[in-house]
Amino acid sequence: MAAQGVLWVLLGLLLRLEPGTATLPLVMDSVIQALAELEQKAPATEASHTASAWLLSAQDSGPHDALHHFLLEGRRLKATELDPPPLSPELRGLAKEVARHGVRDGQEHGVVLAPDGSTVAVQPLLAGLEAGLQGRRAVSLPLESTATPPDARAPSPAAGGSVPDVRVPSPGCRDASADVTSTDARAAFPNARAADLGITATSPDVRPGSPDVPASSPGAKAESPTTVDSLLVVTLAKDLGLTFLQGPQTLSHPGLGSEGCWDQLSAPRAFTLLDPQASPLTTAFLNGALDGALLGDYLSRASEPRPPLSRLLSQYYGAGVAGDPGFRSNFRRQNGGALISVPTLTQQVWGALILLQRLEPAQAPQLQGLSPEQLVQVATHASTEFMEAFLGCPAIHPRCRWGAAPYQGRPTPLQLPLGFLYVHHTYVPAPPCTAFEHCARNMRSMQRFHQDTRGWGDIGYSFVVGSDGYVYEGRGWHWVGAHTRGHNSRGFGVAFVGNYTAELPTETALRTVRDVLPRCAVRAGLLRPSYRLLGHRQLVPTTCPGHALFDLLRTWPRFDANVKPRTARRASRRGPPAMILPATDLQ
Repeated sequence: MAAQGVLWVLLGLLLRLEPGTATLPLVMDSVIQALAELEQKAPATEASHTASAWLLSAQDSGPHDALHHFLLEGRRLKATELDPPPLSPELRGLAKEVARHGVRDGQEHGVVLAPDGSTVAVQPLLAGLEAGLQGRRAVSLPLESTATPPDARAPSPAAGGSVPDVRVPSPGCRDASADVTSTDARAAFPNARAADLGITATSPDVRPGSPDVPASSPGAKAESPTTVDSLLVVTLAKDLGLTFLQGPQTLSHPGLGSEGCWDQLSAPRAFTLLDPQASPLTTAFLNGALDGALLGDYLSRASEPRPPLSRLLSQYYGAGVAGDPGFRSNFRRQNGGALISVPTLTQQVWGALILLQRLEPAQAPQLQGLSPEQLVQVATHASTEFMEAFLGCPAIHPRCRWGAAPYQGRPTPLQLPLGFLYVHHTYVPAPPCTAFEHCARNMRSMQRFHQDTRGWGDIGYSFVVGSDGYVYEGRGWHWVGAHTRGHNSRGFGVAFVGNYTAELPTETALRTVRDVLPRCAVRAGLLRPSYRLLGHRQLVPTTCPGHALFDLLRTWPRFDANVKPRTARRASRRGPPAMILPATDLQ
């Protein structure tokens, strides 16, 4: 009960806070600090209730609280039943500021910067922790909700009612700790081709195995849900359904996964979205939802006594939970892809819409009058878009995240889609970068060298792949790079950080370049479906991308063996692979 008590103490605190008192930087370490302080001060019998209270204050005063009450009421404590220990004024202000997620006037609120460089919405994260602490229950849906929507004036069945506390695994969810095999994938998607499923060996860098995300079988007939998984609904499914409900007839895309920039990285206080028209389903929100689902699933399986939430979050946003480097925030998309499938998520989104239709007719008027067929259409579209356009794409840190200097001059736009992917290694920096600060420092060093020594307008590569689970935006999808002389306008240049003359990048990094990044680019219309992959040495006299890496590239399906390598007679002056940086430039 200790961790759940900490969540509830936070709720009591939030209800008593005065606005405008937050002065701490909006970073995950501040959130962990608040939890740790509460856990230290709260009695052992209540310390476990203490962290979801944070989120609950926002939920209880928000527009969709009936659904949360219905799903999570079983073990909730009333905030008034707890006498919360005092937090410092700074932490109290922080708790109030991050408890509720929202997007207003191009600014995103309720988000914090994590140590891995990602931005995380706190509300869905804490929702997942609370659901996990309650045992991850399968909750039965009202039977009539699957047929015809109720009168908007009908009373909510949640009023004064209780929810059966059934501790069972989430219906349809895969075990996040189990490897996903080709048999699992083909069983879930019987009409998909093996090539479409992208079945590969499990990466040793990722805890659950990270399968490619295929589209759902087009001929399958969906069965109406009879239960929902409280964990997936409160973290992800409800918000997916409501956002994609904007246009059930046109299936309009709501701007899934928009990124943004912090005002500063050392002490962040304001987060501005790169797309001013972004929907609430930003990258930060989806990061928080995935983290909440993954950690909630872990808590629901953990034996008593469960770990303190401050320790759990420190490990997850650090070196890995319980010493497992694959179970950390860097690999949330891969781990999320092993926990959730398109059919599973479709059922959960559909069930969430049914619940909202039944429980909150006044708060979700757009749901009233929609048939089950329309609801499943929305749920299928939302789930497929999330799995393919978010989980099926790599996590890319935008330029502002690694501290890029402005472009010098005027960039030249690319004529998309392109037909090639050119693979490089950076050579220097030679050691792989395994943490955000290290990778960001390498990006700034390469950009300085390319601008100040080479005289280029910007870092030469389109994208750079670290060994920390992230891709770093260089010139990006839309601007001509300086990576493969004579061919810069025909393909994207992607570089692995490191010297791969005798060694290979991590399996996760390799898979990103071989499968995930190009598949996502093809889906978005940035790369032609018939694209070919080349090593830098096939077009320019250089040893890039290193002998070991190039030998591996020869085995990849998209490798173009018809283009013979050029002889590396000298260190190339035409591109970045053979750059030698002064030692001081890496500081």
